Formats: sequence, C-alpha cells, structure tokens
Amino acid sequence: MSRKEIVDVVKQYTEPFRVTKGKDFRLKDFDPGDTLGLKMDKKEAADLLRRGSEWLAMEQDMLYAQDSWSVLLVFQAMDAAGKDGTIKHVMSGVNPQGCDVFSFKQPSDAELSRDFLWRYAMKVPQRGRIGIFNRSYYEEVLVVRTHQELLRAQKIPPQLVGKSIWEERLADIARFEDYLTRQGVIILKFYLNLSYGEQKKRFMSRLDRPEKNWKFSASDVRERRYWDDYMKAYDEAIRATASKQAPWYVVPADNKWFTRLIVAAAIVDAVEKLDLEYPTVSAEKLKDLAAAREELEQE
Repeated sequence: MSRKEIVDVVKQYTEPFRVTKGKDFRLKDFDPGDTLGLKMDKKEAADLLRRGSEWLAMEQDMLYAQDSWSVLLVFQAMDAAGKDGTIKHVMSGVNPQGCDVFSFKQPSDAELSRDFLWRYAMKVPQRGRIGIFNRSYYEEVLVVRTHQELLRAQKIPPQLVGKSIWEERLADIARFEDYLTRQGVIILKFYLNLSYGEQKKRFMSRLDRPEKNWKFSASDVRERRYWDDYMKAYDEAIRATASKQAPWYVVPADNKWFTRLIVAAAIVDAVEKLDLEYPTVSAEKLKDLAAAREELEQE
C-alpha cells in the first residue's frame, strides 16, 4: 500500500470518531463495538497496522530532525480497554530515542503540594519528540471527581473548593491545551470506548488465564461499581475540552484490532498534515561535509 493509499484509508476511518465540537456531544451516541462495516481478518489488520507504523516511524524521524513541532498523545479509558496494547502495537516501529511514555500513578506528597496540572506539564514532550500520556491530567476530573476524598488530599484551600470546581478544572485544561497548541504541540486525545459487557469478559479472561492474573486487581471490580459516574464524567470532560486544535477520538474498543487501526490512522493523519521534511543543509555545512568526505577518502 502506497503512502497516498494509507492517507486515504486514514481519512475514511478516523472522521466518524473525531470530536472537535463538544456542544452536542453524547458518549451514548458512539457504539463501542463499531467497526464501520470493515471486514478484515487478523492477518490483514496486522499488515495494515504494520504499514501504518512503518510510515509513522519515517515521519517521526523527520519530526526529530526538524526539532520544531512535538506530538502529545493522551490515552484515557476504563480498565481493560486496551491502552497498553494499543500503545505497544501502534508505536512498535517508532524510534525510542524520539518517544517518551508516561504512566501517571497516584501522586506523591510533593506533587500533591503543587497545582493539579504541575506534574503533567513537566512531562510535555520537547520539540521534535512524541510524548504519550497513559492516563493524564484528565484523571483530575475523572477519578478525583468520582472519589472526592482524593480532592481533599490535594491541600486546596477549602474556600476555593466550590460546586463549580469541576467546570473550573475543565476550563483550565482547555486553556492549558490551547496554550500548548500555540507553542507547537500537536495534541491528540483518545478515549478507548469499551462497553460494560466487554469489560466483564476481559476481566474474566484475566482471572481464567494464569499468565494474565498479574494484570487483575480487586480494585478493578470496585471501580466497575462506579461505571455510570465515570461515563457522566467522561461525557462532561469531552464536551468541555473537544476542540479543532486538540480533538478527542472516541475510539470503539470492543474489537482490539479496530481500536489499534483507528488510533494509528489518527496519528498518521495528524502528523502527515505537518508536511514534514528533513532540514535543508546550508552552503557552509555542505562545504564542511565535502571537506570531511575528502579527508576520509585520503585515509
């Protein structure tokens, strides 16, 4: 498949899941099992993903060499939606030298003593690099909103914690992302949209297969009890922060092969639009290269 063919496929399959205007967004309008009628066996899906990853690796090399733009990929999902596997498969061909993955766990005491965006801002990718947030600052309006005892641990002055705190935080996030995009950071946000039933199947698979037991935690089942609360929080988060500059992709996650294709396609589409090229070498640099060549040839 040629580069043009890849780009054509990209545009065909990413647009239905791309959210740039949150006003009328409703998560229930997106089917977690959707494949857009695409019929493809695992071998065909793997081959297409491999080709897309190879092209992405080439683009990443130019991104690194150009040292101007950077790319931030934000992954959010319920447990067992496949974030780790998606990142692994989509980014398999990318040079680790130009890519950083951050998985944000529970904040430390030092992090709790700072503003809620601080630890995430410290990990924004530098120019020329791809940064991946496996969970992100959106946890501050998802997990913290669902379990508000976590908010109390953040040492915010009580008079600043009002009824509108979640709307305020979402506005802060939207402004933060707007600021980053004006500094040359390309932001793509992926919500891997897993169904309630499919999550149960994947949890059962982790329990039934000894080699997957390590991936299961009793807390996963406890969090499942808050499913409706999380769906409401995701609804409001996407509605408040979707923009043309920092779009959300609500990616169907019940079929892993399709999830990975859509994520790869969205990244390919965004990076392709940058029209990257390798830096042009100056006349002075060309003279230095010619002198170096001559010296080597005379050895």
